[in-house]
Amino acid sequence: MKKLLFTIMATLAMTTAHADEGMWTLYNLPQAVYEQMKGYGYQLSYDKLYQADDAIMHAVVNFSGYCSGVVVSPDGLVFTNHHCGFEAIRSHSTVEHDYMLNGFYAKTLDEELPNKDMFVSFMVEQKDITDSLMACGFDKMSTDEQSIYIDSLENAMSKDVKAKDATLRLEIKPFYEGNRYFATTYRDFTDLRLVFAIPKSMGKFGGETDNWMWPRQTCDFSVFRIYADPNTNGPAAYSKDNVPYHPEHWARISNEGYKEGDFSMTMGYPGSTNRYLSSYGIEERYVQNAVRAQVRGVKQKVMKRHMDASEAVRIKYDSKYAQSSNYWKNSLGMNKCIDSIGLVQQKRDFEARLQQWCDSTGLFGNQLDFATLERLYRQRIEAMDAYMLWAETFRRTDELSTRALRVHNGAHPVGHGKRQYIAFKADSETFDAATDCEILGTLLKNYRDKLKDTRYLPSFYATIDREFGGDCQRYADYLYQHSKLMKRKARLYPNKKSFMKDAGVDFGFQLTEVWNDLRVQLQQNADSIDLQERYLCAAKLRMEEDQPHYSDANFTMRLSYGQVKEYNLGGHPSGYQTTAPSMVAKMKTGNAIEDYKVEPEMIDLLEGAGQMPLCFLTTNDITGGNSGSPMFDGQNRLIGLAFDGNWDSLSSDIFFDSQLARCIGVDIRYVLFMMDKWGHADRLINEMNRK
Repeated sequence: MKKLLFTIMATLAMTTAHADEGMWTLYNLPQAVYEQMKGYGYQLSYDKLYQADDAIMHAVVNFSGYCSGVVVSPDGLVFTNHHCGFEAIRSHSTVEHDYMLNGFYAKTLDEELPNKDMFVSFMVEQKDITDSLMACGFDKMSTDEQSIYIDSLENAMSKDVKAKDATLRLEIKPFYEGNRYFATTYRDFTDLRLVFAIPKSMGKFGGETDNWMWPRQTCDFSVFRIYADPNTNGPAAYSKDNVPYHPEHWARISNEGYKEGDFSMTMGYPGSTNRYLSSYGIEERYVQNAVRAQVRGVKQKVMKRHMDASEAVRIKYDSKYAQSSNYWKNSLGMNKCIDSIGLVQQKRDFEARLQQWCDSTGLFGNQLDFATLERLYRQRIEAMDAYMLWAETFRRTDELSTRALRVHNGAHPVGHGKRQYIAFKADSETFDAATDCEILGTLLKNYRDKLKDTRYLPSFYATIDREFGGDCQRYADYLYQHSKLMKRKARLYPNKKSFMKDAGVDFGFQLTEVWNDLRVQLQQNADSIDLQERYLCAAKLRMEEDQPHYSDANFTMRLSYGQVKEYNLGGHPSGYQTTAPSMVAKMKTGNAIEDYKVEPEMIDLLEGAGQMPLCFLTTNDITGGNSGSPMFDGQNRLIGLAFDGNWDSLSSDIFFDSQLARCIGVDIRYVLFMMDKWGHADRLINEMNRK
């Protein structure tokens, strides 16, 4: 049976594709997909996507492991979204020089700002290694043995790649729910500098009011530059001696625009989709979404109040708030869509047809068993609910909880023997103690109020009741005031008895105990659930072998094709494009709606812009990670940057609705307008226009 799972894919590239839907790997793009692309208006040869020396994929980058981007000049300029550059912009901002509020433009190379822990990755090559795995008996291994083997193989293949070119790295990832494995080679550049950012009022125009909504007018872009070794033009760690990277190929910009029905293509690094997921998996996702939305809603109220009261706090929390609120709203929207389209029942109906097909063909015997799958999911539902509540409450929500967990899970002591110690930097530029302390107190109370299974209530709640009169905020205040975790230059010695006497260390230990209990509960059925989901995917692919199928997103490069197109909801056409007057109208309500408030000069600029296009809709497939993905026309010319999806299709991570699902992009002409008229960035515009 396992061998069947790994071999059913061979016929998938030979037949008719579903229009628009799909996140396609490039090296093995089905001919049928390419023919559909031509039917939509793609005008270049097949090899201009991946194989040719000047294929457009060479201009597309993984941006810092969470977004996408595109190289647009012979000197290594990179466009991505404003929200992808958000943390870099914030990290360089101070109350005196607030680049978040006022924007930033480096008028010379010397003024371009380096960024710690940021990078871009270029995909060099991708190949299917499943047959090689099978030849080594991979299908006969247990899940743990397969994992160990993949790690060993990845290390060996990486060494071979680096022996030929030390600037390369290789990674192996599962595709099609683990039914296939691809090896992908990358080249990483780690010296990435901030070049241009518009004010947040424009880069995040509409804020949470418009997030995941249409119509949009957000000018969601920022500009970085790749720097390289001056002798090799290759990757190098940051150095003042590095020079701009000179790519052999970059994306050309189109000023011609588009009209409804025109071809549109995105390339980027979509993060995660689960469209093969069973109905029972979707029910579990619904629970996760509900918990995430509830906890983040509580946390964000505290953050917003402190941000409104202090500019210094606002600068520190702008990025954190944006990251939290993005998937708070996404979770709400996804659950709304799951309900409105009856997605669980749709999946149930499909699974009934799939079970009937399996029974009639006998191909999968009794391996795929939906009753078993339902039982396995039901057994872990309470633990999953508690896990999500725990993760959203304590993981990366406040500084003390983060440090308390790290001392037990990954903090590396320095020194020797009994004198080994753990210490934390002050890092006061990244958090505000008063804000974080109130977040912790508020979430501690919320955790107890919302927890359904008291087995997962940490024992420090008994301390809260006994010593703090049940007041979670008093307990949080005590931790922040007395734990060495929050003391500047304080040292914690893990080998001393005093270590566990620290209130914050004990708090982290009790959190870790609950976390370990939850992991045990969830892991009991995890392998069995994964195997059943893999069987489900394999059976679907075999039953529908007359159609090509793409793998779920896993942050590898993907192509999506479609058209510039509006959608219709309840007889109300959406329109496919917004223009400057629609933004001016919103700007003039800024006194009443904070998310529409901009600087007066921006109103003047847009009022003088006539009918300039701002944002547009396409039928391209998009998910998290696609942010910053270049949007190309039929000649591989850049027409925009993808930055969002629409509210009415937020279930698209688990179900693609071709009637409603849309990708929202910022028009490249809007980008250039702001660089020119607001930023006066002549040197950058001239650089992009060089041949």
